[in-house]
Amino acid sequence: MRLIYTSVLSLGFVAVAGLHVHAQQLADGPDKDLFLKTCSKCHEIDRVLSQRQDADGWQATVAKMQGYGLQAEPADLRRIIAYLATSLPANAIEKLNINTATRIDFESTLSMKRSVAAAVIDYREKNGPFKSIDDLKKVPGVDAASIDSRKDSLTF
Repeated sequence: MRLIYTSVLSLGFVAVAGLHVHAQQLADGPDKDLFLKTCSKCHEIDRVLSQRQDADGWQATVAKMQGYGLQAEPADLRRIIAYLATSLPANAIEKLNINTATRIDFESTLSMKRSVAAAVIDYREKNGPFKSIDDLKKVPGVDAASIDSRKDSLTF
């Protein structure tokens, strides 16, 4: 029995020591300790450090954790979400260069059908590089409204 107790204490010490190392990787802020106290009860801080989300994404994650049994005051959860959104923000999405993008890039980034993505590549090869969004809209099959809604994520 003593051996088991000693092992549990050792594991607890390792976990606390690991928490300290990972806590140093987190941005300082008024709600860092609240986050650590609340979220490290159930999982490793590494898991949180690997995530990058906006406030809506962190809200969804916290709601999911509540479904798993997380219990905390709503005001504390709002503070934790704000801390995470500031400390571990969503990674900026790189713009898609439509003059160098592959068919797969068009399919995955712009949600184009395979045939439309292939038409964009063919058009580019026959007519040269695109100079504007209007040039891209000239490709047969391209949904102009979809391109307009994503124009901020495109570059030439």
